Order: sequence, then structure tokens, then C-alpha cells
Amino acid sequence: MRPFAVIGWLGLAWLLPLLFPSPLLAHEVRPAYLELRERAPGEFSVLWKVPMRGEMKLGLAPVFSGATELSAPMTRLVPGASIESWTLNAPALRGQTLTITGLQATMTDVLARIEYADGTAWTERLTPNEPSATIPAATSAVDVAGLYLILGVEHILFGIDHLLFVFALLILSEGIGPLIKTITAFTVAHSITLALATLGIVDVPQAPVEAVIALSIVFVAAEVVHRDQARAGVAARAPWIVAFGFGLLHGFGFAGALGETGLPEGHIPFALLFFNLGVEVGQLAFVAAILGLAAILRRAPWTPPAWWQRVPIYAIGSVAMFWTMQRIAMF
Repeated sequence: MRPFAVIGWLGLAWLLPLLFPSPLLAHEVRPAYLELRERAPGEFSVLWKVPMRGEMKLGLAPVFSGATELSAPMTRLVPGASIESWTLNAPALRGQTLTITGLQATMTDVLARIEYADGTAWTERLTPNEPSATIPAATSAVDVAGLYLILGVEHILFGIDHLLFVFALLILSEGIGPLIKTITAFTVAHSITLALATLGIVDVPQAPVEAVIALSIVFVAAEVVHRDQARAGVAARAPWIVAFGFGLLHGFGFAGALGETGLPEGHIPFALLFFNLGVEVGQLAFVAAILGLAAILRRAPWTPPAWWQRVPIYAIGSVAMFWTMQRIAMF
């Protein structure tokens, strides 16, 4: 049995919730987004973006603890979200408590950002466990760094397609040396395109990117099958080349998620850097956990049947092919 073949069965166990969905997977995990921009002293334009699944919108609403006046909201629908905008008059917004009602009953987060006319800003992440936060007098780059680090970790751990691609790379890579090269190449590649897309230097439509990301998993799964049939191609001999090429596409996918969240004015380099670091921390934690479990399972006192290595990679490829067709159909 190949040293890393056992990883495939860990991947199959991880895929079972995808093959047989449970009600938990129906909950929304994309973040909602609240943005306030001060146009005049005490007058803010408000943008409130809430995820939708089909025609169903999460029952969330921002509420401030102090005196405020609201104009009538205007609503428009975009793919996967409802966007409301209105004007808020709040002469003393600093020091108030912001609460997202209904958040406790969801599995999503809310990223709130307030930009003041004097150039200062406040960014905070509200969660079902902590749906309220007090707006401080000022915020710092350290606060922004910590927030976007957490957002990066959460994005990669909830980004099942990205993790599945890494899973397939683990199975394709033979030995620790090639594995390190492969993961490094993937990291470098998606860091490049994440920065280029987030900073607006390169603009790529998200729908085709998401489809090709799914197709990249199918490609790597097929290369694993070819390798096991003694028909190893370039991908099996040098998996870091494939990891770098497709990593560029995955970076555009990360940028799409970060684009939905937004970057705070005045702290864009910090936010981008620490979001990317968060992605890497989550990715390395995932790889370390899988390798640790694989090492334990390899010591199990039993001999697997001959078809052991085939089932997991076929399952991974099948799920990825389903995603590919589903995403193409959404163009």
C-alpha cells in the first residue's frame, strides 16, 4: 500500500456528508455584511447585504442601542444575496452597541464596518455566540489583522472544494519532499492571484472560476487513477506544477470570497496580508491533521483489500464532477 494511500479513506469519510447531505449542510455559512459610510456629521449611508438561498433570505436585522433615525430602505436582489440601502442619522454613533437580531438562530457571521468622515474606521465580526458589539472611539491595524486572520482561517476550513483539491494533492504526492513542494507551490500561486484580484489589478468572472476549480479536482483525481494504472503523467511525476497552475485559479476563488466581505479603507494591506495568512494557517492545520491521522491508521493491525486505494479517489472525482456540471449550469 502506498504511504499516502490511507489519506484517501480519510477523504472518503470526510466526503460522506456531501454524498448524503444532512440538514446541517442546508444552513448558510456565507457572511452577511453591514457597511456604514459617514457622508456628513452624524449622517451615514447604510448597505446591508444578507445571504439568500433560492428565494429565502436570512431573518437578520442590524439594531443600534442609541437614538437613530432611518430612511425608508431600498432593496435589490443580486445572485445569492439581498442588498438593502438606507440613510441613518445618528449624531452619537460611537459608544453605541450594535446588535444583529436573529443571528443566534443561524450558522453565519456578520462583518460590520463603519467608515467615518475623518478617515477613521471600525470593523468587527459578529457571530451567533456574540451577536452584539460596542462601537469604540477608534480602531487599530492590530484589530483589523486579528479579524481578517480569523476570516481567512474560516474561509479555507469552510471552503470544501479548496480542501478537496488539497486532499487530492495529498494522495497524488508520493513522499514528504514532493508533498512540501506541492503545498508550497499551491500556496505561492493562490497568494499571487488573491492579491492581484483583491487589489483590482486583474478582474476575472467568478462563475467560470468556480467551475474550473471543481474541474481541477476532477483532473487531479484522474491523474491519481492514471498513476495507479502505471500510466503516470506529468502531474504524478511533478505534482507541484499542477498545484501551481490550478492554485492561480483557487486564488481567484479566495478573492471572490474576500470581495464579498470587503477590505477596510486605510488598512487594506494589513487586511489582505492577514486574510491570506489565515488561509495558510487553516490549510496547514488541515494538512497536519490529515497526515497525523494517516500515520495512526497506517499502524492499524489489519491488511486492506486490493480495492482500498480506488474507492476514495473515485468518490472524490465523482463529487467534483457533480460540482463542475452544477456550476456550469449556473452560468
